[in-house]
Amino acid sequence: MQASKGRFVTVILLTALLLLGTLYVYFGPPLRNEVVISNHEFHLVSSDQQRWGERIKKLWDYNHLRYPQPSIVKGRTDVVTLTPWLAPVVWEGTFNPDLLDSIYQQQDISVAATVFAVGKYIMFLKNFLETAEEYFFVGFKVHIYVFTDRPDEVPQVKMAPGRQLTVLPVPSSNRWQEISARRMELIQKLIEEKLQGHGNYIFCLDVDSKFQGRWGTESLGGLVAVIHPGYYWDPRSNFPYERRPQSRAYVAEEEGDFYYCGGAFGGSLGEVHLLAKTCRSNFEADAKEGIEAAWQEESHLNRYMWINKPSKVLSPEYLWQDFKSRNAEIHIIRFSGVVKNYAEIRPNA
Repeated sequence: MQASKGRFVTVILLTALLLLGTLYVYFGPPLRNEVVISNHEFHLVSSDQQRWGERIKKLWDYNHLRYPQPSIVKGRTDVVTLTPWLAPVVWEGTFNPDLLDSIYQQQDISVAATVFAVGKYIMFLKNFLETAEEYFFVGFKVHIYVFTDRPDEVPQVKMAPGRQLTVLPVPSSNRWQEISARRMELIQKLIEEKLQGHGNYIFCLDVDSKFQGRWGTESLGGLVAVIHPGYYWDPRSNFPYERRPQSRAYVAEEEGDFYYCGGAFGGSLGEVHLLAKTCRSNFEADAKEGIEAAWQEESHLNRYMWINKPSKVLSPEYLWQDFKSRNAEIHIIRFSGVVKNYAEIRPNA
């Protein structure tokens, strides 16, 4: 009886060891040490230990997969949620924020944001930064880059762990059009000189705006455009595209998809770098021929995004205008341009 019991215990132990060995072979990587970059600091860790722990955790942690059942026959019917080239159009009620956050948290992403506070526009920066802390990619690593000619006037705003701000001095200008036009050049150089290898996504936003609701992982994509709140009910013949064929921003009356905002766009570093580089090149080529597009970088951006379709389109929720009443299809305002007197803040308004 005792011998039989001993054999039973031995079988159980051997079975358990075999199971553990199989799991390790299947899930475990080759044993080696490697340098892992975390928060821009170098740490020497055992990669097999790190990845083994991560994989075991994911095997048993299903909490992020518990959410209401989705449907393909119920949802928003008052708006279009897909472009003709099959890019999602993001509206309130078309995504599960908790599910999306859980997916991207496992990827440990970081998001950069650029904002230009030149001249008297510095007055809007504090509200922008404070509301960004409340609503913009909360719970993720965020690095905000402030371009300004008044670095001493940048306000002190308390930021959550994992979030930081960098001030980048730029020259002043006597024309707001020049300030607007230089944005693409500065965004291009920022990505080339500071962000390559140190980030995943970037959004370029207007400082004279404020966050009023969540702006998060639902907005991520390769090339991300925002529908302008002033023209999304209009025929494209009414869009304020650059209409002179001589300009490299030219879009004919029978061309174009939507009118996109110059005050909010983004995407992956690679896609935004290509957009900024192309728009800058076209703008400078126009300038050599004495041409300035109707709405500077916004005109060139619209030309670019007509030819290079965005992979995700954000609804006007993502850049509303405070002076406008909310339309019925706008269930939430996430980001909006504040009411202002252009004659007071623009150097040559």
